[in-house]
Amino acid sequence: MTATEEESLLRITEIFYSLQGETRTAGLPTVFIRLMGCPLRCGYCDTEYAFSGGERQTIDHVLSETDKYNARYVTVTGGEPLAQKNCLTLLIQLCDKGYEVSIETSGAIDISNIDPRVVIVMDLKTPASGEESKNRLENISHIKKTDQIKFVICDRNDYEWSKQKIAEFDLTNKAEILFSPVHGEKMAQQLADWILQDNLQVRFQLQLHKYLWNDEPGR
Repeated sequence: MTATEEESLLRITEIFYSLQGETRTAGLPTVFIRLMGCPLRCGYCDTEYAFSGGERQTIDHVLSETDKYNARYVTVTGGEPLAQKNCLTLLIQLCDKGYEVSIETSGAIDISNIDPRVVIVMDLKTPASGEESKNRLENISHIKKTDQIKFVICDRNDYEWSKQKIAEFDLTNKAEILFSPVHGEKMAQQLADWILQDNLQVRFQLQLHKYLWNDEPGR
């Protein structure tokens, strides 16, 4: 295989069409391109099947598969999609084709080279994730107003930690802030109450796909 061919390859876990379950575009039909691999091991991870395996595909093939759905929105996700360097090229080419593109990233890898047309949905890993130390806080300086910063909240300590980070980095003036409870009815209700009690200016979100399809892969 030539160097040029290697530069066009990605290892893909799945490409599928579903309703966006989270973020600002929740509920909208979206093509998901799930790249294989992730350097993190969050305790609540729901995509462990993307840690290994996958199928090597050219970017042209990925674009062709995406085009079949005639969709407006495309989300590149993982695992951690930025763990594959060719992800940046994929994002550029998706934008060039006129898609409204977002990327879901853990925040542990440099985001500074992502095409500015892409909406970045970046996690800040809370203490209960087990991966707080992996947060690349330098990424915050590269966040745009059109981007979103997500906190997955597992308990009260996570909530207080997240509030502190919002204040420390003035995040509400940098991007939209998403608070997502770790999946479970009790935690969701508690988090909603805390947000209301503190009049916190964040978007509370549930993972719609888990309620519709019980977190079935490819949905």
